[in-house]
Amino acid sequence: MRLLFDRGTIIIDGELSLPYIKWDKRINKFRTEAYYYKNIVEYLKNSNILFLDDVFELIPCPHFSSTIKLRNYQKEALESWWASKKGTIVMPTGSGKTILAIKIIEKLNTSTLIVVPTLDLVNQWKKELNNAFNIEIGEFTGNKKLLKAITVSTYESTYLNADNFGNKFKFIVFDEVHHLPSEGYRQIAELFASPFRLGLTATYKREDNLHKELPRLIGNKVYDITPDILSGTHLSTYEIKKIKVPLTDNEQREYKNAYDTFKSYLISNHIQMNNSNDFKKLIIRSGNNPKARIALLSRNKAEKIAFNSHNKLKELSKLLDKKNRTIIFTKYNSMVYKISKRFLVPCITHQIKKDERNEILNKFKKGEYSAIVSSRVLDEGINVPEANIGIIISGTGSSREYTQRLGRLLRPGKNKKAILYEIITKNTMEVRIANKRRK
Repeated sequence: MRLLFDRGTIIIDGELSLPYIKWDKRINKFRTEAYYYKNIVEYLKNSNILFLDDVFELIPCPHFSSTIKLRNYQKEALESWWASKKGTIVMPTGSGKTILAIKIIEKLNTSTLIVVPTLDLVNQWKKELNNAFNIEIGEFTGNKKLLKAITVSTYESTYLNADNFGNKFKFIVFDEVHHLPSEGYRQIAELFASPFRLGLTATYKREDNLHKELPRLIGNKVYDITPDILSGTHLSTYEIKKIKVPLTDNEQREYKNAYDTFKSYLISNHIQMNNSNDFKKLIIRSGNNPKARIALLSRNKAEKIAFNSHNKLKELSKLLDKKNRTIIFTKYNSMVYKISKRFLVPCITHQIKKDERNEILNKFKKGEYSAIVSSRVLDEGINVPEANIGIIISGTGSSREYTQRLGRLLRPGKNKKAILYEIITKNTMEVRIANKRRK
């Protein structure tokens, strides 16, 4: 009996039938997805079946050693994960997920691949890993393709090359692991033979419920700690304040006309918007149904009026204070640019080039800028310098987005207290959306 790796699969060269495997008549051998590697090996050992394991072609690995000391809750997380050497750890932004993962890498001392969603995170991880181990860290992205004992890659690059180096690393770390269950990306877990798997996130659940795939792909959630538990000790204390503002008279008339058109369509067609799937059905229907399209456009118009109301800017002017470091979050880029122009606040959107974005963040860190405004670019994947005030002008109903925005403020500082303001237009659909994301 011999086990071989072949383009994201394990070939079983032998006549014994095993769990998880299927007959491949093209090669007259059994075959299975690579992520069953650990299960098959355990089955063979428990059954006292002799076999040759030629699956891995590991990258040579030096001895990892660091001076990192873990906090008590990080030690608890490590012990919980170590029991099975797989699974997801949920910890708030700023609580040291990267440091914890580095300590696990040190303890396992095996070739490791870290998968992240953005190039910014690639650079952040490489810097932290180099500081910890003082070795050259590999990178596999669109910019660079260098495999080392510890390599950092993006989800996209790993997905495109999983069948080529799914047997090069025994340990695989998925940062912001909520990305993994997406169509396509889940194949990374399926095509890698790595027996040791770690997921890291501050926001485990997905709105589409695909997080339920994570136990299959990398193991169960093994540790979960909330910001409330760490607040005041390892994270800054924080407060959440909700501010409701009215529409102007003109906005109220426009909003009512648009929203009534939307609601009339739903009522006449017996449609109830109970979840995201109902909304998706409406979008699909709008492709070939003119009335559905008018209803959808009316709904979107009503949302924009509520999210971008004039009185929100009035309230924002009261909250801006140069003594604070403030991040302003919005859903729409048009509002980002309006705020930037009106209050002379630097803006960050996907249209802002990397060098300019880095310059803005550096000046924000130094205190040259007291505020920045962004759409969704700062929600994830960027190490935003310490800010103590967050202002949500608008956002989706996603609890993940909400948690990530709160997380931008929680990095501890001397005598720091963070405040997250939500400015909500009352008596509009935004009230329901805001309540949904805070659940």
